[in-house]
Amino acid sequence: MSFSARRPDPWATALTIAMLLIPMATAIGLRWIGPWPIIVALVGCIAARILLPRAVPVPLAMTICLVAVAAGVLAVGTVAPDLAARLYPVFMSVTMLVAFVVTLFRPPSMIERFARIMEPDLDMRGVRYTRKVTYVWVGFFALNAIVALWTVQQGDLFYWGLYNGFISYLLAGSLFAIEFTVRRRVRARNGPA
Repeated sequence: MSFSARRPDPWATALTIAMLLIPMATAIGLRWIGPWPIIVALVGCIAARILLPRAVPVPLAMTICLVAVAAGVLAVGTVAPDLAARLYPVFMSVTMLVAFVVTLFRPPSMIERFARIMEPDLDMRGVRYTRKVTYVWVGFFALNAIVALWTVQQGDLFYWGLYNGFISYLLAGSLFAIEFTVRRRVRARNGPA
């Protein structure tokens, strides 16, 4: 069965949406309910994402990232719960950065792994292209982690929520859309890549 023919996994989709909404919920919730309900919800979503059966299993690298994020949030939460809730986007970017970098030294690269879901017989030109795209994502995660940490240090929940719950997703979506457009042009010019 091809990747595009797979039926959507409603649990995975719901958990992904919940995790994407956590920064906005944090920005609002820290003022009204405090950090611990947010931390519990975050760790609960991570645990559910890892443990619940789904149509497409969570890759090992992503599972390690999610466990590291939960551990980081809980560790900081024991000392500074408010800070732990706000560090979630930083932890996510840093762990994704590490996961992508590791695949550059232990191929296949992360983007090649994703590409092979749709195109299992990726040729060498495609392998080189996906490696370059992995470098681009490494740069994105590094910059995103730096800006996310800066928003934590500034202390303003509105700007923290705006960047981490909207702007960073807009930037990631734009990068994905640009890469998709470039890939289509490369494929049209050179054949599948």
